[in-house]
Amino acid sequence: MELLRRKILEEGKGIGNDIVKVDMFLNHRIDTELLYAMGEAWAEAFRADRPDLVLTVEASGIAMAVAAAHAMGNLPVVFAKKSKTAVQGQETVQAPVYSFTHKTQNMIRIERRYLPEGSRVLIIDDFLADGQAVRGMMSLCEQQKATVIGVGIAVEKGFQPGGKALREQGIHLKSLAVVDRIEDGQIILRPDDD
Repeated sequence: MELLRRKILEEGKGIGNDIVKVDMFLNHRIDTELLYAMGEAWAEAFRADRPDLVLTVEASGIAMAVAAAHAMGNLPVVFAKKSKTAVQGQETVQAPVYSFTHKTQNMIRIERRYLPEGSRVLIIDDFLADGQAVRGMMSLCEQQKATVIGVGIAVEKGFQPGGKALREQGIHLKSLAVVDRIEDGQIILRPDDD
């Protein structure tokens, strides 16, 4: 996706050899023009798969999931919570997820009624590195006998194993930009294959 690629190259920063810092337009401060363009790109990629809902994990995936759901005709958005709340019902599904960014283990959870059995689910998230968050969300779907029809990612770290593993598993994966590597603070993107 050209707009996202341009923003990454112009405003993104590589830190070390594995951190892609794009929070100034993607997930701390959000460029809304980019956000809605990403939603349209995912809608185009997954509309034929007829999802019933969009699933993400709090917090940085929520805006992207809403943009994708809106572009697909105002589907509901469900987000997995990273901590238990006082108002959350007892009937939940949960899965452990290690956060590459925060270097912490979280137990993500969703109330069962928000992820109905038999649902066709599109997973949306901001980053894909090792694939822990996506695998956690897929586990929630599996526990509910819901079908994951695809995974939409804003930025895939192509030098980490998550994307390759999902593709080898036969998952319909649409990453809008893939980072090949970081060299001297410079983000090097994989050539756009669209």
